[in-house]
Amino acid sequence: MNILKLAFRGLLRNRRRSLVTLLAIALGFAAIVLFAGYTHNIYDGLGRQSIHGEMLGHLTIYKQGMRSEGKLDPERYLLTAEEVSGISQLVQREPHVELVAPRLALSGLVSNGRASTIFIAEGIAPEAVEKLRAGALTDAERASGMYDNMLMRLDRDRPEVAGLSEGLVEMLHLEEGGQAQVLVNTLTGQANAADITLGKSFNTGNAGSNDKFAFVSLALARSLLDAEGRAERLTVLLDHVDHTVPMRDRLQAQLAAAGFAVEIATWQELSDFYNQVHGMFDMIFGFIFMIVLTVVVMSVANSMGMTVVERTREIGTLRAIGLKRGGVVRLFTLESMLLTLFGCISGMAFALLVRWGVNAADISYVPPNSASPVPLLVDLDVARTVVTFVMMGLVGTLAAYLPARRAAQKDIIDALGHV
Repeated sequence: MNILKLAFRGLLRNRRRSLVTLLAIALGFAAIVLFAGYTHNIYDGLGRQSIHGEMLGHLTIYKQGMRSEGKLDPERYLLTAEEVSGISQLVQREPHVELVAPRLALSGLVSNGRASTIFIAEGIAPEAVEKLRAGALTDAERASGMYDNMLMRLDRDRPEVAGLSEGLVEMLHLEEGGQAQVLVNTLTGQANAADITLGKSFNTGNAGSNDKFAFVSLALARSLLDAEGRAERLTVLLDHVDHTVPMRDRLQAQLAAAGFAVEIATWQELSDFYNQVHGMFDMIFGFIFMIVLTVVVMSVANSMGMTVVERTREIGTLRAIGLKRGGVVRLFTLESMLLTLFGCISGMAFALLVRWGVNAADISYVPPNSASPVPLLVDLDVARTVVTFVMMGLVGTLAAYLPARRAAQKDIIDALGHV
């Protein structure tokens, strides 16, 4: 007896009910696939923004204790010139390492001669800025020219040239090439000042920092802090994000063996915003996933329950001609599995169509805490799509098990006499 053929006939017997159930499965599956693709794109964008936009790099090397005690005693936990040189040489020998950039953070007051405001700056070599920031751009963004201001450039021949965030430039009423003065405290607490020249403004992408952030050359930062040759940390840029954790473990072991007391943090550990958004979207995805699974289970269980009741006499006939109880259960669970399978395939086709439409529509929006619009794009999250497909197929099949088992327990005589 061909159970698969019987299962197909069973689905076609009540086409309207099967179609409604199939649509419920398809729309639920499509909703999960689309939201998973959207969150996948958000995660990629946030990761790129953290690594390149915020210039965290893939790995950051600190002196041991800098992250916990460095704010109270920064001079004690700065890397010395010898440590900066030795660590840089060791790291640059490793495969997949594209850049090792010493960094110095500083803060103070910046003035145009009439008004003053606070600023937070990063001291970094000009060539390192270009290499780090360039990775924040997608191919489409490079082609459009929309984000050319992200490629803020310092001048390696003129250490006084600084890049200021757009909000800071607006507050100080500066133009490109304009002069300003900065005042900071050295590591020993003495006041130190210098003139800076605005090279190019940039958008941080964050409304909270777009009116106070700046980039200065590493040479100027060291001069202002009186920290010749020293660095607060070393930023390491790799050729691919997948090498982050293996490279961290490898470098940690090698630096310890070389006698350097350092700690290494990944970009995920340093980016609180990325972790918070990732956790929020994971929770929302789990919530939507459970709702859709519940709808699928209820739809399939209701459809198969009605089907079993309506076909009780058919079940008795099948039992009378030799089909065992297990065969009855397999027949109806196979029907349910086929219904779920067709629903998921239809939902996948619908999701791909909607994804193409959304990506082609060139929609953009300004997310919370952002200073610039971002494109609305939907990726294809293969891992979550496969997991969703398997889970929906499983629960859809199991939803038919109980009514099928209950029908199979009936005596043949009672089943044949069912009205």
